[in-house]
Amino acid sequence: MTTDCFVDADEASLPVFLISKEDIEQKRPDPAVQSWIDQTGFGASEGEFQLLPGEDRTVSGALFGIGGGVDDRPFAAGALARKLPAGNWRLENAGGAASLMALGFGLGSYRFDRYRKRDTKAVRLVCASREERVSLERILRGCCLARDLVNTPVNDMGPDELEKSLRDLASQHSAKVASTAGDALLDENFPMIHAVGRASRSAPRLLDLTWGREDAPKVTLVGKGVCFDTGGLDIKPAAGMLLMKKDMGGAANVLGLASMIMDAGLPVRLRVLIPAVENAIAGNAFRPGDILTSRKGLTVEIGNTDAEGRLVLADALSLADEEAPQLMIDMATLTGAARVALGPDLPPYYCRGDAFAAALDAAAVEVRDPVWRMPLFDPYDRNLSSPIADLNNAPPGGMAGSIIAALFLARFVEKAQEWAHFDIYAWNPKQKPHAPVGGEAQAIRALFHLLCTRHPA
Repeated sequence: MTTDCFVDADEASLPVFLISKEDIEQKRPDPAVQSWIDQTGFGASEGEFQLLPGEDRTVSGALFGIGGGVDDRPFAAGALARKLPAGNWRLENAGGAASLMALGFGLGSYRFDRYRKRDTKAVRLVCASREERVSLERILRGCCLARDLVNTPVNDMGPDELEKSLRDLASQHSAKVASTAGDALLDENFPMIHAVGRASRSAPRLLDLTWGREDAPKVTLVGKGVCFDTGGLDIKPAAGMLLMKKDMGGAANVLGLASMIMDAGLPVRLRVLIPAVENAIAGNAFRPGDILTSRKGLTVEIGNTDAEGRLVLADALSLADEEAPQLMIDMATLTGAARVALGPDLPPYYCRGDAFAAALDAAAVEVRDPVWRMPLFDPYDRNLSSPIADLNNAPPGGMAGSIIAALFLARFVEKAQEWAHFDIYAWNPKQKPHAPVGGEAQAIRALFHLLCTRHPA
């Protein structure tokens, strides 16, 4: 986890001059810097980079192109984490975008090097204040935790290891953890979690973390923890399995968000529920056409064993809903339909409350963590019907797949005052300045900002 990338303002540092195209046209930089720009033809295109020479062949600073301005795409500063030489650096003329640019730098510093030689180059950025540094490091730890968990393959991140990761996080913040595993899931009435995970050598389980005062507002996070998804007996093609280590991306993201909440000491009663399973294939795997009885009592016909995420979430949501939390959030890498609709970088979410949606959308814009509200279109609910059960987990037709999955989950939520479902991708398919290809934290910065506004520490 890469979080050691900031230093306090009293540390000696070299300047990074942020140069826009307009700066060059208006001759705004310091004369010495302007002279170097004129000599080298530096054009200030977004991400363009040059070192500035100093006396005795030393480096005196750097130029970084910001195209149309610092407010345009502040996370472009993530590229500086890879381009700058080792040492301490400070951003010049960042203005009101300084904090976001610093976060972009921190996110761009991320490396997943568990299985290869570490990059030991220490490039650090000066923070304006100690308070800002603490805040940035808190957010960065949560995002990097989510990235690390998603990036780790199932041979090192199965249900056992996911439980250990949750317990490690809990121990850092004096949270309590309960785990219901194996056949105990049947005894405690979590039959669909058991059915989905029983074919794996690693027992299925429901992980339950609690933290905070019992009388505080209840905030419950539910994350899909399918550590690997073969598709079950409706097996995926080989190409479809290549990224299935990320099918626990919902769990990874709620743990990242939980890390931020606990580290900030928000005055909430936090609960994190993760159904941790592997959708494996064996003689005791659940089958297409099976009918499962959920914790809620609704019966579910299995139209496809590859629609397993909504099954394990349904049992976990039912448990969460029983105590009527003020806010319940679930996150899951649930449908390919969400990617077809909005692509990998814009996660859709579903909720009933317009006030919650408006507040979340505003938070997402402020912290540059994009989300997009999609409709819980009730007329589509009829598509979930089955001639022999209350529901079908994967009705035929294929249209509106993300909406129908959300409507399936909605059947298991009644008492929560507010509920929102996030159908995330949890993966960067292409390199970005602030993010390498691999696991990604999505929507949790926006949610954390919203929670901080609602429940200031």
